[in-house]
Amino acid sequence: MRFEEQLLDLLPRLRRFAHALARDAADADDLLQASVERALLRRDQWQPGTRLDSWMARLMRNLWIDTVRAQTRRGETFVPPDAGESVGVGASQEAMVELGNVGRAMRTLPPEQREAVALVVVEGFAYREAAEILEIPIGTLTSRLVRGREALMAKLGEAA
Repeated sequence: MRFEEQLLDLLPRLRRFAHALARDAADADDLLQASVERALLRRDQWQPGTRLDSWMARLMRNLWIDTVRAQTRRGETFVPPDAGESVGVGASQEAMVELGNVGRAMRTLPPEQREAVALVVVEGFAYREAAEILEIPIGTLTSRLVRGREALMAKLGEAA
């Protein structure tokens, strides 16, 4: 399968990860677009036979870090209170309510915990893969994940 076809297959997962990082639909769409553009420009840096999803997640995360740093330098805020409400459009009303609750709980997590939860719990990456994407030791990932899960369970109660 060609690089572009594999990239197209990953778009739904990348969009979810972008929403987890950005916490705002418009920022997430911008992040996704920038990530795809960068991937296409740098496709020669990806090693065929390795996981494209891991490479894309790392690329997207690095782009997000750059974006946040730039916004911080400009002194702008980037987190509107109703961010992420359009994730899961088309689901039942009950599912949308639950998704909204989870989204709001996720937004309260510190960025490091939110990244860990998004990669392992939402995107299904193995701990080792998530640690590589975040460029942290696996023990650090595990502790961030444990703290993130505990915080989500405290906020969501039995629904978590």
